[in-house]
This record gives sequence, structure tokens and C-alpha cells, in this order.
Amino acid sequence: MTTSLHRQDVDLPPLVPGPRRLLKHPRLMHHNRLAALVLLGNTLFLYGHWLPSARTLGHAALVNLALAVVVRQQYVINLLFRLATSAPTSWPLKLRWTLGKVYHFGGLHVGGALAGTAWFLALTVVTRDGPLLAVGWTLLALLALVVGTALPPFRRRHHDHFEKIHRFGGWTALLLFWTHTLLAGPGPFEVTVLAVVTFSVALPWLRLRKVAVRLERPSSHVVLARFDHGETPFAGSSTAISRSPLKEWHSFANVPAPGEPGFRLTISRAGDWTGAFIDDLPAKVWVKGITTAGVANIEVLFKKVVYVATGSGIGPCLPHLLAAEVPSRLVWATRDPRATYGDGLVDEILAVQPHALVWDTSRHGKPDTVRLAYEAYRDFGAEAVICISNRKLTWQVVHGLERRGIPAYGAIWDS
Repeated sequence: MTTSLHRQDVDLPPLVPGPRRLLKHPRLMHHNRLAALVLLGNTLFLYGHWLPSARTLGHAALVNLALAVVVRQQYVINLLFRLATSAPTSWPLKLRWTLGKVYHFGGLHVGGALAGTAWFLALTVVTRDGPLLAVGWTLLALLALVVGTALPPFRRRHHDHFEKIHRFGGWTALLLFWTHTLLAGPGPFEVTVLAVVTFSVALPWLRLRKVAVRLERPSSHVVLARFDHGETPFAGSSTAISRSPLKEWHSFANVPAPGEPGFRLTISRAGDWTGAFIDDLPAKVWVKGITTAGVANIEVLFKKVVYVATGSGIGPCLPHLLAAEVPSRLVWATRDPRATYGDGLVDEILAVQPHALVWDTSRHGKPDTVRLAYEAYRDFGAEAVICISNRKLTWQVVHGLERRGIPAYGAIWDS
């Protein structure tokens, strides 16, 4: 295990020029650009259809709300990743850098939800039919609740409530949309789009089942969950699990072992749910949906990558390190790795990453992760850095490097 203290005073490269650096600001990240693009497209559509008819308003609302739902469907997400990562590494780095931001697709969800709600508001304002008006304003109130509680200040502080409101509010809104459409006299277009949306929402739940899980608890901080119920997901995907399927779901990175059936999840203590899971090990859990591509799948766009992980962030990195599809170098900062995660897991990591920097924070304190990431990037000759950590540190690493002209990627917590 490499535990030597690398130089924390390594010189970082200079910042890129002002205009380029401005585009790397968090408020101008690709997620927000996509949301703005959807809103701009709707504005141009309105400009070309000044004083639109009620049917045009209804179609615009339906198409945008359908976009908001379908772009979150697991098969669609996997397709987006497959298309974006099909580019060969011979393409210019700037183009591959942009394609790697595919996981910002949630901006389409936000833009569609905002535009769809606005179009439906306009439709309701011009409605004169009593029953339609009642359903319309009820649906608008519900959409306002769903949108309002999805805003970052509420979502971050009350994530469990956000999930429940989004789930049950979304289902109710879909039912009300069907009601509104049937009352208005639907045509083939409306029925087709609503049917696609309904199927998209229902499909993950049609895959709901309760499965056995084998749990290994190397410490009071971590549980290694092993599944073997007939599925071996692809490296870099995630699985959602729950103990109460209508209440709370949590997604974790799948860690399949090359050539072996089943997969593992690394579950760390990070809140009430994970704490209760670790303290009271269940024999079975609920799983649903389709395994979904995660951010680290963009590694194949680059010739070499550096993985930066802190704590249990090693979980999403591990399947890629084991698969070794792309040459990589690991930087892992964690508290007492062997005592926390067990000798078996640490030895497995070092077997495939003998030159990894494993920084023991209990001995050396917290490192300057941006500098460690840059040093590994420079020495390894990598083309990109992928960071799996908490929100604050991920932003520090991703934007700290991108402002210096280095492609960097990490979760954006948009769900």
C-alpha cells in the first residue's frame, strides 16, 4: 500500500483565460445549459406560434412533461451513455471532454418540467369548461408542489420528503393528466404520448422483487452486500435497494467480479437509513428497475484516467478498476482503510492497482485532494480525472481542475 506523503505544495497549472474559465463555473455547468436550451427552444416555439390555440398549448405541455419523465427512464439513460461513449479515443480531446458530460442529462428533465408546467398554466388560464378547469388547477397546484420541493434548498435539506413528494406527486399528476386529457377529448397523439409516459413510469416497478442478500460487516462503518439472484450487472452501473419499497430507495454502485456471477454493493454509514441497515443487517431487500449507467462509465472516452475517491467512494470506482478496460491510477483518501473496509477488499484493490496512492486520513489528516489529483494526472499521463466523493470535495476537485484546462468529472446530485 502506498502511504508516502506526496508533495502537498506541488504547483498547479495556471488558470485558463477568463472567458473559458467562466464557462467552467458551477452555475454554467452542462446540466444548467441543457435546462436553458430546453427553455430557449420553448421560447422560440412560442415566438413562432403567437397566441397559440388551446390544443397547441396542450401539446406543448404534454411534450415537455413527457421529456421530463422519459429522460429519467433507465433504458433511456443507458442509451444516452452508450451513444456518448461510442466515440473513439482518436477524436479530439475537447470533443470527448464534452461528450463525457453526458451524465448532466438531468438538465433536460428540469427544463422539460419547468416548460411543461408553464404551458399547462397557460392552457388552464384559457380553459372555460368547469370540470376541465377544476382538474387543471388541481394539477397545477400539484405540479407547483413537485417543482418547488425539487429545488436544491429543499431537496438537500429534506431529501427523503423530496423523494416521496416526487414519487407520489408524480403518480398523481400522471393520473390527473390522463383525466384532463380524456375530459378534453383526446386524439391519437395525446393518447400515444401519455401511454409512453405511463409505461416509462411503470416499467421499473414491474421489475420489483425481494431478494436474498449476504452481508459482511468489516467495521461499524461499512457493510459489503453480496447479491446472486440471477443478474450480473455491467461494471459502473448502479442498483436501487429498499427495505420499504413505497418509502425510501437508495442507489449504490454495482461491483461485479470479472468472470463471476452476481455482484456486490459497498454500503457506508451516511445517514439514518444506511446506519440502520448496518446496525440491523437484513436477510432480504427489495430491488427494482434496471441497472443504470453511472458517471464513471465515461472513462472509455479517454486513453488513461485517474480515479479520485474518498471513503466509500471507492465502491463506484472498484468495478472499473477490476475490469481494467482503461489504464487507470487510483488516489484513495480514507480513514484507516484496512480496519474500515477489511483486508480482503483492500488487498483486492491493491492487486489491480499496485501503484495506488492510499492516503490514511487517520494518520496523515485530510490531504489537498486537488493537488494529489493533479500530481497523479501529470505523472500518469492521464487525459481525465474522475472524482467520487462527497458534494463539497467533488466540486472542489472537478472545478479546481477544469478551471486549469483538465477534463474532470463527478456526480452533480441532481436527483
